[in-house]
Amino acid sequence: MEDHRVHPFVESPGVKVPRNSCLLEEFEEGQKGVDDGMVSLEDDEDTTLTRWTGIIIGPQMTNYENRLYSLKVECGPKYPETPTSVRFLTKINMNGINNSSGMVDARSIPVLAKQQNSYSIKVVLRELRCLMLSKENMKLPQPP
Repeated sequence: MEDHRVHPFVESPGVKVPRNSCLLEEFEEGQKGVDDGMVSLEDDEDTTLTRWTGIIIGPQMTNYENRLYSLKVECGPKYPETPTSVRFLTKINMNGINNSSGMVDARSIPVLAKQQNSYSIKVVLRELRCLMLSKENMKLPQPP
């Protein structure tokens, strides 16, 4: 859970990262398939770089194993100062996730609750995957 990738635009904690610089880097990495290509722009024509899709592969030896979880991620106008909005499109039973809407409760997910400019969308997805491995989540029964 501590693998928080820092954007190369951040040289010190006091530096404000331009929103589009962060998101453009994520877009380019997604296009190249860098770092597993787990995140991509929902619509290549979205010049605001607002709506993204993500995929999490369920960790082995958990009730999430052999499943692909699709997510919708929205980066608002104040990103990266404010956290992204994340919603599971795939049904999932996990603490911090609304069972009916799939919305991720930002207060329940450490990287969203303590958002830092250096956190990328992929960091959020990695954190969610790590939380699938936690004792309180790994054995939860999953919807069909």
